[in-house]
Amino acid sequence: MNDQGNPPSRDRREALKSRHRRAIIDAAAALMSEIEGTHFTVDQLAERADVSRRTVFNHFGSLDDIVLEVFGEILESILGDIESGFDTEVSTRPGAMFDEVAEALRSADLVTPITRLKRMLARGGSEPSPSQAALFESAINDVTARLAALILNRRPEADPLVIDLMCGALVSGGVVVVHHWERATGGVDTEDSRRTWTELVDRMISVNRDGYGSFGPGTP
Repeated sequence: MNDQGNPPSRDRREALKSRHRRAIIDAAAALMSEIEGTHFTVDQLAERADVSRRTVFNHFGSLDDIVLEVFGEILESILGDIESGFDTEVSTRPGAMFDEVAEALRSADLVTPITRLKRMLARGGSEPSPSQAALFESAINDVTARLAALILNRRPEADPLVIDLMCGALVSGGVVVVHHWERATGGVDTEDSRRTWTELVDRMISVNRDGYGSFGPGTP
């Protein structure tokens, strides 16, 4: 109620809802970074966000939905970085679509958000739990679909199947690169680890462009 005894306006209600939702997401991200995992409780989240349990569930159906929202925002920042790497002009030369996506991937700072994600899934250095792995896979599928939509918007004349196949190969290849990068560097963000990341991404892009048959046994 306002000072005149009238109910709050629709705009004020919407602003309050938006503020509560933002507080819940930010609180979840902070908890996930602190505990290096997703195993927080609703009570912990509500206390950190300074809202009630009921408010949490007014905005989200489950804790998994909140975790996905946090993952989605991190991956959205990756997409934004990739998008900023695209040229303003769309080339029509053969192979240009793949090359422009590859170059955007190379130019994006993927190490920072990836190390943040991995810390959230670290669980004291062990592998993610099945539920965490499923959440991460769902988030990766979402970023694949968003990247495909972004490219189709740039190239509406392109075959959607080709775009989906290309994005699926590059994003799933990127996940494989993360595993190899972690084994090689320990997943730390250093100058040396970033060089290793660049080398692995270049190899992944080359395999997707030139085909697996072009890389024989022992090919560096």
